[in-house]
Amino acid sequence: MSDPPSADHHYRDARYYDHAYSRYKADLACYLALAAESGGPVLELGGGTGRVALALAREGIDVVVVDRMPSMLERARERLAKESAAVRDRIELVLSDVRELALGRRFPLVIAPFNVFQHLYTREDFERALGVARAHLNPGGRLAFDVLLPDPDALARDPLRFFKHRPVMHPRDRARYAYSEAFEYDPRTQIQTTVIRFERLSDGEEVYDRLMQRQFFPRELEALMHYNGFEVLQHDGGFAGEHLETTTESQLIVARPRPTP
Repeated sequence: MSDPPSADHHYRDARYYDHAYSRYKADLACYLALAAESGGPVLELGGGTGRVALALAREGIDVVVVDRMPSMLERARERLAKESAAVRDRIELVLSDVRELALGRRFPLVIAPFNVFQHLYTREDFERALGVARAHLNPGGRLAFDVLLPDPDALARDPLRFFKHRPVMHPRDRARYAYSEAFEYDPRTQIQTTVIRFERLSDGEEVYDRLMQRQFFPRELEALMHYNGFEVLQHDGGFAGEHLETTTESQLIVARPRPTP
């Protein structure tokens, strides 16, 4: 029996994660605006090392950050230690799976930024996470999250071919590595596996990483929200209200639970 899908390997080295995604800020203004409208506090599912939570806390918004990876939360604590006391006091870190969370409190806004829900590999997992979000929302509260728009060309790539990118520096040893990626898509599970190869330029030593992401097509996503009791308020092709197009990279969903009869 093969191991169940997991992205844990990709998130064990939280320092490299921060290094790799340090320039990603495309979503911050959107989530800041949603949080400001809600008035806070905000529950962030899959908050990782605190990238979004720190931006919210610096604007005076309280955030509860939930993540299942101890390595990510430990890195978040390291980052928090460098902040002012006011910012530190606005962030609470919770170790938990987003499918099982039970805080016993509610929020006006629940968010899951940067493709968190793409690590929910089955319909049952996705529905459990939506149930957690619903249980933690105030009446009239909103859930906001983003996932990538599937790219048909990318899904059809030859899984044996590695695509080269620019060399990178790895913070683990400060060495430079050639960086390349290969992609394999399973149409039955709709899971794309990205195999990442690091080749140290000094001696050719190779290190591999793996990232698995569930792909969600737009109508499928809207159906999942509908049949799990959510009304979709926004379904955009980006973080500034863009329409869904063939060139869209991220889908943004803002939804609220439908009132029960």
